[in-house]
Amino acid sequence: MTTLVMKFGGTSVGSAARIKEVAHIVESRQGAKRVVVVSAMAGVTNSLFEMAEAARGHNLDKALQFLSRIEQTHLEASRSLEVATPDLIGQIKEIVENLQRRIHGIDLLGELSLRTMDEIASAGERLSSILVAGFMGCPLLDARHVIRTDSHFGGAHPKLAAIKKFTALHLAPLLESYDVIVTQGYIGSDDANDTTTLGRGGSDYSAGLLGAAIQASEIEIWTDVEGILTADPRVVSAARTVEILSYDEAAELASYGAKVLHPATVRPALDAGVPVTIRSTFKPNGMFSTISPGESSGRPCVAIAMRRNVVILSVTQESMTDQAGFLAKLFDIFGRRGISVDLVSTSEISVSVSLDRNAPLEALTQELEKLGKVSIASDRAVIAVVGDLLRKTPEVLHTTFVAIDGIPVDLISMGANAINLSFIVQEQDAERVMRSLHTAFFEGGTQ
Repeated sequence: MTTLVMKFGGTSVGSAARIKEVAHIVESRQGAKRVVVVSAMAGVTNSLFEMAEAARGHNLDKALQFLSRIEQTHLEASRSLEVATPDLIGQIKEIVENLQRRIHGIDLLGELSLRTMDEIASAGERLSSILVAGFMGCPLLDARHVIRTDSHFGGAHPKLAAIKKFTALHLAPLLESYDVIVTQGYIGSDDANDTTTLGRGGSDYSAGLLGAAIQASEIEIWTDVEGILTADPRVVSAARTVEILSYDEAAELASYGAKVLHPATVRPALDAGVPVTIRSTFKPNGMFSTISPGESSGRPCVAIAMRRNVVILSVTQESMTDQAGFLAKLFDIFGRRGISVDLVSTSEISVSVSLDRNAPLEALTQELEKLGKVSIASDRAVIAVVGDLLRKTPEVLHTTFVAIDGIPVDLISMGANAINLSFIVQEQDAERVMRSLHTAFFEGGTQ
């Protein structure tokens, strides 16, 4: 029988009305075994983080106000869904009381460890899954019994072999008896059974891991847009759905700011040969994108992505050509500080890299000045033109540079994977560049 993993994001389960729509969508997949993976209700995870920070700052009243609002949100939803049974209310109350004890402890000690934060953050998914399973009348599986990770709290790494083992032990028997199972995204546990999280946006990752472990027929990612679009629709009104694209194209777009899909989702699904579709809960019968092993968009440009809040850091050393190991020393500094470098450009005397503007620039500059003169250009954005046939289509470069003619470009990079042409412009020019490129590639008859 067909087996589907269906992941629903925060906006998809953000209210009682949305949860009813989720149930309707799941019901429409009659004839398939369905594993429903849910995120926290929209805004709840942020509230949990703010609650914990308020407690750490000894603002207990504020922390308790956050907790009260979270509790009321879920109790009101349970009443609207007509599932407010003593048992379900008891489950919600148990989680809330545990959170209350946690924040009192944080307030008392003034400390908030990553381990404790993961336990607190997991409450959002556990609460929403209680509502979804209660409304749908199906079993609820605690994802922590299946998603086994290391102990890197705040952004744990999954243990694939263990996940496959525990899936067979806990999930497979449920699927033999029931057509629909509800579980949580984002959360897991380590070997000591402490709660871990996969990092913000990790619910997609959970869906990919579970889909790979059970060899699902398909992983459906249900969100608030109709698949992966050719550009950010908030910037380009003419953006349209990409119907088919490769895993590499999807991962590249996600890395450069297309937030519809968590980049890590792609890997376990790819390895298991499981196709992924991205669909809209607001338009369940609308357009959607399919990412499938061995498939490709077959286009020189499948979409254009943009990442804001970028800086360019340059290190200039006039005698660089005579210094063996200069680049090794340079990147060792980034590595020791755990700083991810994006684009890189080198000349005879200078190396420029792009970084997120939240990187510790002051400390980094002090250390890099031992190697040469450091300069930083702020308020930049990366634009990425992504497509499987990009390098094989010489016209792409011509179309790109004609489209951005007259706009200053700081750095250009052709991705080593041959499907990404990236360049950096001033942030004030970024939206104009996006619209111009989209017109050239998708509205001007070039594809």
